[in-house]
Amino acid sequence: MAGQIRQIRRRLKSVDKISQITRAMELVATSKIKKAEDRIRATRPYAQKMVELLQNLTTQVGLIQHPLLAVHEPMQKTAILTITSNRGLCGAFNTNVLRRTEELVKEEQDADRSVRLMAVGKKGVGYLKYRGYDLMDSYTDISDMPTFEDARMLAGHLMELYINREVDLVYIVFNHFRTVAEQKPITFKLFPLEHPEREEGEKTTPKEYLFEPSAELLAQVLLPAYAETVTYRTMLESAASEQGARRTAMKSATDNSTEMISNLTLKFNRARQSQITQELSEITGAVEALKSASKK
Repeated sequence: MAGQIRQIRRRLKSVDKISQITRAMELVATSKIKKAEDRIRATRPYAQKMVELLQNLTTQVGLIQHPLLAVHEPMQKTAILTITSNRGLCGAFNTNVLRRTEELVKEEQDADRSVRLMAVGKKGVGYLKYRGYDLMDSYTDISDMPTFEDARMLAGHLMELYINREVDLVYIVFNHFRTVAEQKPITFKLFPLEHPEREEGEKTTPKEYLFEPSAELLAQVLLPAYAETVTYRTMLESAASEQGARRTAMKSATDNSTEMISNLTLKFNRARQSQITQELSEITGAVEALKSASKK
């Protein structure tokens, strides 16, 4: 009985320490989410308008000559950039985006296209290497608070691959931040640019643009800015999703440990009560035995 009580006491101390750690991680993730959300709110409108503008400008492709607007035919090579985290303890955050990456790889291979993988984050790099994928590039020195310089570096590499015709399609796979409790892995096609989708039967009026100083000069500025801005947004979305997933996972772990502490405390009290009862019974039995011996 005493050994059981000691074992329960050790488990209580261990679970209590784990609960303190998960609670602290939950609070840290909560504080980081607010900053990440503010950065996303500041970036989303600009990024969305940039995408809309560039999609509409593709209708002027006859007037604008730029290698980033060229559609490579035939499309035989695909580049996929997967954005994950450097740390774990964030639930299914990395699992979901890596599963979507593998699905996209299979889709591209089924379309008879070769795939070149690039990964951001230690978790993605480690998993893809373990699965036997040959990574073209890996980035593990980008923090959970990415900067625009990080995005510029990644976008520059992707643009270089596309301009040099080393790849014909470029995708970014990342977790889209909806709410603290909901993140969804999505695939964004960076290159080639596509026309905005229209509902069937919808009447559209072609947008006319007046270029000053010239279409080519504007394209040289807007197209790299578009790639950098979109890449930056995907990194911010992924960073916020990571903190949201970690907060949810740590809250769940804290709740589970609190419930376990309650159950162990109840079990400890019962074992302690049983031990006390047993000790009282032994004392009572010893007293009765002494009384019987004295009478004799």
